Amino acid sequence: MALDEATARLLSGMAEAGSKPIHEMTPKEARELSASLGDMYGPGPAVASVGDESAPGPDGDIPVRIFVPEGTVRAVIVYYHGGGWVIGALDEFDTMARKLADATRAAVVLVDYRLAPENPYPAAAEDAWAALRWADAQAGRIAGSRVPLIVAGDSAGGNLAAVVSQRARREGGPGIALQILVYPVTDADLDTASYVDPANQLMLDRESMRWFWDHYAPDEQDRARPDASPLRATDLTGLPPAVVLTAEHDVLRDEGEAYADRLRAAGVPVAHRRFPGQMHAFFTFVNVLPGAVAGMTYVAEQVDAHLTAAADSSV
Repeated sequence: MALDEATARLLSGMAEAGSKPIHEMTPKEARELSASLGDMYGPGPAVASVGDESAPGPDGDIPVRIFVPEGTVRAVIVYYHGGGWVIGALDEFDTMARKLADATRAAVVLVDYRLAPENPYPAAAEDAWAALRWADAQAGRIAGSRVPLIVAGDSAGGNLAAVVSQRARREGGPGIALQILVYPVTDADLDTASYVDPANQLMLDRESMRWFWDHYAPDEQDRARPDASPLRATDLTGLPPAVVLTAEHDVLRDEGEAYADRLRAAGVPVAHRRFPGQMHAFFTFVNVLPGAVAGMTYVAEQVDAHLTAAADSSV
């Protein structure tokens, strides 16, 4: 179906404002654009507490922001933000994290991993892993009791969530109850059908993804490694159950759906929904795009179903 009207209006307004394509920007300019978009989201819902802390990382402390919802905390979600491993900051995802904590009744640990090109591959993946291990160790304190650990992320953050899920399986923990992958980057193949479809060349297009990959993993041999392209892992058995969201008009659509298919083929329980009329980034345009509401509702429903089933099976 056609791009939804709210998204078309947003893109038209950006074009009228003279915003140039990401691949024509410097990283500094792209970060400024990302920050300006973050200003559109407005405030998120009130939660019981919000606090900034630090997790020890491989090259210094990793800033994290923790959102604890009202009432009993059902899980801890470690969330990796999107931005092609180049852009994105805690403040820009504050509203989304509040909504996620409120909708799922889970504490959200938002991770401010190192960005490229200043810190190229594998810095983001290493920080993501270190933050996961820290959150696992701190989960009881954060939630008030030992609760399930969930990893989640959008776009490049979805890539990191998939990467740490694979690593946790290899290293025998931490135990991850669920992985939530929102239009994840799973492969460095820029020639899939969704990548070359003219209808998908929107806010994120093929050249912009090439720009992101060039900054994050300039050595093309690195891009083929599973901790950069998790779709290329040879064995996906034993991974946590997955919730996968893809967008109809997104260059990353096919690789996200290919990863969902491979997880299923490996015996991993997968819930997947393709959101019609949506572009890349719809999930994080909270208070702006109706698609963000639909995406958050779907994630909350899936988290609730998984946690309820897990609780029932333990009785």
